[in-house]
Amino acid sequence: MSSGQALYRQIADDLRARIESGELPPGATLPTQQELAAQYGVARMTARQAITALVNEGLVASQQGKGVTVRARRYMLYRPQAEHEPRISQELDRFMSTFSRDGRSPTQTIEVAVDSAPRLVAQRLGIEEGSPVAVRKRVRSLDGEPFNINDTYYPFELAQGTEIMNPADVPRGSNNVLADFGYREVRAVDEFYIRMPEPDEVYRLRLTPGTPVAAHYVTGYTAKDEPIRCDVFILPGDRHVILYERIHPTGSEADTADED
Repeated sequence: MSSGQALYRQIADDLRARIESGELPPGATLPTQQELAAQYGVARMTARQAITALVNEGLVASQQGKGVTVRARRYMLYRPQAEHEPRISQELDRFMSTFSRDGRSPTQTIEVAVDSAPRLVAQRLGIEEGSPVAVRKRVRSLDGEPFNINDTYYPFELAQGTEIMNPADVPRGSNNVLADFGYREVRAVDEFYIRMPEPDEVYRLRLTPGTPVAAHYVTGYTAKDEPIRCDVFILPGDRHVILYERIHPTGSEADTADED
């Protein structure tokens, strides 16, 4: 063991290298704490710290009766621009149809409630904090693992009495429901915040300690600049790749565009 770095860090670095090289492939079981302690000539507590470091990084998972195994890291491709692409299926929402087509097993839970508006949501909807809002709460899972949260908040007076209050998928889309009542969304503002998860998010997504999340806020506006919905996506950092596609201007638009 080299000097200048904590022993458990050196052990974690060695195990991480073996995982990244494929010597310990997904599903492989790591040596026990006792075996690691003997292999590296350290105390069992030091071996436990090394394993905990890898658990916190999301590289391995500890399960009662199964030991510590290397996680299969199959990312979900998250494309914010897909919100306005044509639906693949008229019966299933975009999440369900896209990942079913890709050979994965998507599931989701949908809960509808009337809540008090959290501070950040209230700011985006232009209402007082604590005002009543209708919220559609979703946890979306792939292959049995919770992958992200999608909670959508609406001013209560807009959502009451509509399909939005039904705790099931809305085949034509909630945006079209509001459009039918004169609130057509014409633009949206995206915001990303990278942070540590809140306790409720840890519980809903079964996050391991130390897993950061991206919080994606989407606020939709009408032509009169009225905010009519605020989407909040919570994306665990160990499960997602965020992909944005941008269309470059052409012709006269390109000539007047600023260049760095």
